[in-house]
Amino acid sequence: MSRDVCERWQRQSHEDWAMMMMLPPQWPVRFAWMPEQRWGDDKITTECAIGSALFLRARQHDAQGDKAMDHSTRRSFLKDLSLGTAALSIAGEQQGPGAMPGRPSSGGFETKSSAAANAMAIAAHPGDAFFAMGAPAALSVQLGGHGVFLSLSLGERGSSTVAPERYGALQREAAERAAHSLGARVEFLSYPDGEIPANDEATLAVCDLIRRYRPTVIVTHWRGSWHKDHLACYQIVKDAIFYAGLPALVRQQPACSVSKLYFADNWEDATGFAPDTYLDVGPVFDRWADACALFPMWRGETGFRYNDYYRSLAVERGCLSGFTHAVALMSPPEQLVRHVEGL
Repeated sequence: MSRDVCERWQRQSHEDWAMMMMLPPQWPVRFAWMPEQRWGDDKITTECAIGSALFLRARQHDAQGDKAMDHSTRRSFLKDLSLGTAALSIAGEQQGPGAMPGRPSSGGFETKSSAAANAMAIAAHPGDAFFAMGAPAALSVQLGGHGVFLSLSLGERGSSTVAPERYGALQREAAERAAHSLGARVEFLSYPDGEIPANDEATLAVCDLIRRYRPTVIVTHWRGSWHKDHLACYQIVKDAIFYAGLPALVRQQPACSVSKLYFADNWEDATGFAPDTYLDVGPVFDRWADACALFPMWRGETGFRYNDYYRSLAVERGCLSGFTHAVALMSPPEQLVRHVEGL
């Protein structure tokens, strides 16, 4: 496929691309030649970014490739392309230079690391930590790192048939057993379910645990939630990361920086959620699902079929990213900034 053909494809209108890729017409479409492109007599390998999230790899063509492109259909075009967002392994992420204290580093500077990531899932309730954030933490452990689950509340008011005191004990027991089965650790704060305060007391408590475990990756709630505890957790974690990275803020443990922050794909936090990273969780999918099954609510006993939803979601996200099972994650805007030496 010649370069002029590629450039002609770049000039296709937004509407044509949106129709071919089954994207909403309001989505921005951007193409960028990447430094990895290799030009040859009869082929080109390049990557194009659509809406900063969709990556395409052009197929090899022979001398008749121009004609083939002219007559390609949406079905054949999609078949010959590898589709998905940035598919990153949390094992290979390392903080780039120039990070500010208490602020996640920019995501565009990537280096390979010999050490696996240490992941921390911080959620309002145990179910959120394991169902929506558990697979990344399990994968971190699988790759040789550490995993920690932190719940700000036991979610003791989540059952309409079991008394809060009893249900809270069941939640704690399930979380402890689930973490043990994944080779991870578990921590709890003692705030009442539905009353998690977004204040400095809670923020400093989370800051202290971040400094204690020193995670390189944190996964937490997105702010687009109708659940007040989830909203509070989002704000607490953002501020706790800031506090944890401030050397001048003297606590029991020394300051530490968090390399990556991701927001989880949670059905209660769906407003404005726009994933930019798909994580392959196939290697730990069965173990993660078994750990979640230790919670009574996983089977739908509180009215929502968490089992069906999150297992199906992992398959759907896998279809979009080329994996068997995947989770979709969203990054803060500053983490998407790229540092490159050329285009």
